[in-house]
Amino acid sequence: MFAPIVILVRQQLGKAKFNQIRGKAIALHCQTITNFCNRVGIDAKQRQNLIRLAKSNGKTLGLLA
Repeated sequence: MFAPIVILVRQQLGKAKFNQIRGKAIALHCQTITNFCNRVGIDAKQRQNLIRLAKSNGKTLGLLA
């Protein structure tokens, strides 16, 4: 779904800059999941499963193109 947009942005920014921004976005997303899990009381193993699920969903949506 988002793959064409991701590819276009990567071409415009250049691979190095794109990967830098993507890495920051992924880190922020993982931090958000961790903060949520800490607030709700979800343990580390379940948190890691949520992060894996987010990665899988990103692939499905084409965000990791």
